[in-house]
Amino acid sequence: RRKQDVATELPPRTETILRVQLQGKQRELYEAVRTTADKQVRRALERQGFEGSQIAILDALLKLRQVCCDPRLVKGTTKTAHSMERAKLELLADLLPALVDEGRRVLVFSQFTEMLALAGRRLSREGEVGQGQGVEHLGRQRGAVVRQFQAQDATSAPILLVSLKAGGLGLNLSLIHI
Repeated sequence: RRKQDVATELPPRTETILRVQLQGKQRELYEAVRTTADKQVRRALERQGFEGSQIAILDALLKLRQVCCDPRLVKGTTKTAHSMERAKLELLADLLPALVDEGRRVLVFSQFTEMLALAGRRLSREGEVGQGQGVEHLGRQRGAVVRQFQAQDATSAPILLVSLKAGGLGLNLSLIHI
């Protein structure tokens, strides 16, 4: 579906841009990945020129974005990443309870479905955002989910995790029940 087709189904958007500072081991991992990626991209550019290096450049950017979202998203860091800071996830967990308490409806978007799964698990834990009852992965029930989210009644969830999922499935939604 196109944006103009679904825009009427969505509540008005409020956008707040917050800058998140990476700290501690997450910052160290970012610098290590950045340094390695810089060397790999420069080598690829020397050997293959810009046209032949586009995959290396995109791969470097992907890894840097993953480190910024959550170190557990980067392949090969799973064991050490559990002890690292998670700046974005921590900020999200700090911000959402107050927004929900104010009666706001919140869309949380990420390109990475794994990040949404991590956020869903974190936010579903009791005490993070009300009484967490878990995350429901909704797949093809998009229309019903959007209507429920818009309803803003006591039975609808105030937080919607949204990802654009590859493979022709379109929007992939997860709903956090509070």
